[in-house]
Amino acid sequence: MTSPFEIGIFTFGELSRTAGGAFTPPAARLEQLLEWARVADQAGLDVFGVGEHHRPDFAVSSPQMVLAAAARETERIRLTSTVTVLSSADPVRLHEEFATLDLLSAGRAEITAGRGAYVESFPLFGQDLARYDEYFDDRLDLLLAARENAEVTWSGTTRAPLQDAGVHPRPLQEKLPVWIAVGGTPASAARAGTLGLPMYLAILGAPARFTALADLHRKAASAAGHPAPRLGVTSHFHAAETTQAARDAFFPHYAAYFAENMPRGGRLDRDTFDAWANPGGALFAGSPAEIVDKILWEHELLGHTRFLAQVGLGGIGQRETLRSIELLATEVLPEVRRVIG
Repeated sequence: MTSPFEIGIFTFGELSRTAGGAFTPPAARLEQLLEWARVADQAGLDVFGVGEHHRPDFAVSSPQMVLAAAARETERIRLTSTVTVLSSADPVRLHEEFATLDLLSAGRAEITAGRGAYVESFPLFGQDLARYDEYFDDRLDLLLAARENAEVTWSGTTRAPLQDAGVHPRPLQEKLPVWIAVGGTPASAARAGTLGLPMYLAILGAPARFTALADLHRKAASAAGHPAPRLGVTSHFHAAETTQAARDAFFPHYAAYFAENMPRGGRLDRDTFDAWANPGGALFAGSPAEIVDKILWEHELLGHTRFLAQVGLGGIGQRETLRSIELLATEVLPEVRRVIG
């Protein structure tokens, strides 16, 4: 049984730059991520996620391997990819790996399937970028087929067909949960709803403009005869005891992250940062009370039942990140659940 409202953390494992311009060591970053998982689990958060990139400025190319390590460091927190770049993955192998993760974690594995914000995996794995959408549609169909049955008969356009092929091991859960990550396209939201799949919205702009996607997701599910699927929201995040402390500590790191990693990059000034973090903006940077208010406001807009906070952005210190995670678990989560019920 899921909680009425779930809150968790996730990361892409991005690497910050040293004073000399080199990237911080990936091994050290991975150790930090595992500590985040342990603290989140012990403090009572619901979900821990890691994303997939194939670039020198990220430490995680295989979420399932990092999550398997986290499975042995934690006891109850759910473990998800955020996201798996399904278009350039083998869905059969992917299901086998996450089923193994599910067994190692006593039934806590989830997959979040998406196209990914970057396309470096396509040339890396010898795929034609012109078939970007075709790959995702085809491989989502195969992933769901492998989820449904241990013996799979399937044919598509992007890989060889299967005839009574065994997909093993099977997960401890009856079926692996599969979420769809949506950046902002109506077609993606409608597809998730039509398939009856839960969906994440990555909210980096004005939250109000995502209400149409949330409504489309639910309407498409209803039209296809599915119960209303779950909706999750992901956002950039940092919390401290006071709003001023959170913003002062986070701003220089977030500005560096913005310049390095955001699709359009550029310089982020403090006034813009504060505007994004104010009520009505997409950025979660403030006191626990302010974070609670923003989650509840977005819940009224979107009706979501899971919030994932992207933590540790821009090389902010481990101590500050761990404290931010603890505040999310001990002060934000209980209050959100109390209000929503």
